[in-house]
Amino acid sequence: MHGRPRKAPKPEDEAASSAKAQKLRALQTQFFSFHHNKIYTKEAVELSAKLLEINPESYTAWNYRKLAVEHYLNLPDCNPDSIKSVLDDELRVVENALRQNFKSYGAWHHRKWVLSKGHSLIDNELRLLDKFQKADSRNFHAWNYRRFVAESMKRSEQDELKYTEDMIYANFSNYSAWHNRSVLLSALFDKKAEGFLLKEKVLPEEYEFIHQAIFTDPDDQSGWFYHLWLLDQTVTTDSPLLASSWPGHGSDVLLVGDRCYNGSAFSPFSALHSDSGSFPIVLYFNQPVRGVNSSTVTVECGFNKNEDLLWKPLSASNSQTARVWVAHLKVSSSDLHSTVEVSVGHTKGIISTRGFEYSHPSMLSFKVHVQPMERDSSQVSVAESISLREENFKVYGKQSEESIIDSFDQLIIKNGHETTASNWRFEALAKEIECFRELLSLVDCKIGKLTLARLLKAYDAMSYPFANKLVHSEEVLELYSDLMKLDRTHYQFYKDERSIVLLQKYKDSVSSAICGPICLRLNNLSLSRMGAFEKLLWVQMLDLSHNELQSIEGLEAMQLLSCLSLRNNKLRSLTALEPLRKLKLLRILDISYNQIGDHSIDTTRYVCSSPLSHSVGSELNRDETVTSDVALINNWEAFYIFKDFNLNQLDIVGNTIADEKFKSVLVKIMPKLKQLDGKLLD
Repeated sequence: MHGRPRKAPKPEDEAASSAKAQKLRALQTQFFSFHHNKIYTKEAVELSAKLLEINPESYTAWNYRKLAVEHYLNLPDCNPDSIKSVLDDELRVVENALRQNFKSYGAWHHRKWVLSKGHSLIDNELRLLDKFQKADSRNFHAWNYRRFVAESMKRSEQDELKYTEDMIYANFSNYSAWHNRSVLLSALFDKKAEGFLLKEKVLPEEYEFIHQAIFTDPDDQSGWFYHLWLLDQTVTTDSPLLASSWPGHGSDVLLVGDRCYNGSAFSPFSALHSDSGSFPIVLYFNQPVRGVNSSTVTVECGFNKNEDLLWKPLSASNSQTARVWVAHLKVSSSDLHSTVEVSVGHTKGIISTRGFEYSHPSMLSFKVHVQPMERDSSQVSVAESISLREENFKVYGKQSEESIIDSFDQLIIKNGHETTASNWRFEALAKEIECFRELLSLVDCKIGKLTLARLLKAYDAMSYPFANKLVHSEEVLELYSDLMKLDRTHYQFYKDERSIVLLQKYKDSVSSAICGPICLRLNNLSLSRMGAFEKLLWVQMLDLSHNELQSIEGLEAMQLLSCLSLRNNKLRSLTALEPLRKLKLLRILDISYNQIGDHSIDTTRYVCSSPLSHSVGSELNRDETVTSDVALINNWEAFYIFKDFNLNQLDIVGNTIADEKFKSVLVKIMPKLKQLDGKLLD
């Protein structure tokens, strides 16, 4: 264990082990007889104590002792002295068991249970903990129990914080002490205790404290984990913020027939094809929130009543908490010109998963122009005519490209209040970047490289929140490339993080279809993970072909998508496409040449292949999967994923699953499908 080679047991050791096992079996046999017959005599209880001294992990024996204690406490002649005597006996049994194995879950839980009865003195517990923590100062069981004792004694967090400091100075490799320090500081921040009201005064001192450990031994991981926690405290705001939206504030939306154009000059940028006479309003928060509804978000316009809007969370887990929320605004052809005002958070109710209220109300305003136009029979919709082949696109020049990006900068919500409040955050991050650059100049440290990459990304995100390219992106990419070579064990993690940084370069990949709409081309970038969705809400056509994506979680935020290419990636099963079920405007999908069919289920997200065992397919009606023509129960993944799609074109060739039988199933599931693998359907 832990890299130590096994040694062949000596004959005398084998004999002792055999004798111990024989004694344990005899004790267990007699104990189970007492337990099953509910015998709580003194002899029976003492036998359970002997069993626990040999095997402290016997949960059944601990539960038996609880039943025995309750039995004695409920006797008619029970008095305070006898209660104390019974409970003191339990504490002694626990202490003996902990001497045998002071990492026994059952023993520590039983001790908590005894003390929770309220008849035992708790003052002795800290002295007992000192003994165990001297034997192993990093024993997380003892630290967890210490938190319980400190709370029971009403010992202040400040006193406990001083204790962690003493323990860290004794051994800075004490991960449990660092962790307990983070727990205590979090509690002090939450209750706004005296001296801990402002993070900008506390966190810089904590950074100095952790530097002592990191610079002493850069290879020790304990301090690095605490530094990561400090970084999170530095960059994460308590109150959730609205990061971006579509349509953007101040933009113009032109509706022409069944098309929607967004841009100040009614350009074809972000052309939106909608058969329903509505378009989405998308709100993207910087952290998951709940409580987005017609009470907390009001929409005022001439052609729709606020109470008619239904806000839905876009979450892979189908929970009522999400970063992204969407509502569809129906448009009336009778209102040719209207102003839409969206008020977010002016009434309370939007709350983050950490329990913080949305406290910075936002107001969005955009104009909608309706120009009724009958569609000529010779016209073909965008979704029916555009292919993502190179010859169908032209690449924008620099000047045109910048005008496109500037147009969509309106999506980002500029929270002016945060800039002023975050000066100390900039200074803290700048000092840490300088510090770790110095460290890496002295020693080649993998964790140091990873930390520097995180610091640079955090600094750029905070300093240039409206930029589409990180200032330090090249340095960050180089750091992740080095890590991919140095630490092959975590290669995929570094590659995923590197992919997120690569996405910040999307300006270089904007192109336009010859017939109008904008396509974002992110092909051939070796992407293994998607991100930066808050800046991509405007995209209608997306080319992610020839990458290394195994998951597309987060893509559900891009509500305008009508055309998507995932050709030549590493998608492992149909359930990996689940985020696409929330894209109601999607008409063209290319998932050809992936690995669909090689695996029965997307094992990166689920542990079993039954639709009844997890969220995927949980709402699926078994009767619904059978038609008069074909039994779809054997293709439940395909039915579940595609049944709500409104695709005109699908490419699935090159996947193991894509035989003729499966294609016939797809045609049954999607009767509106017009083209499959490049062939027109009858």
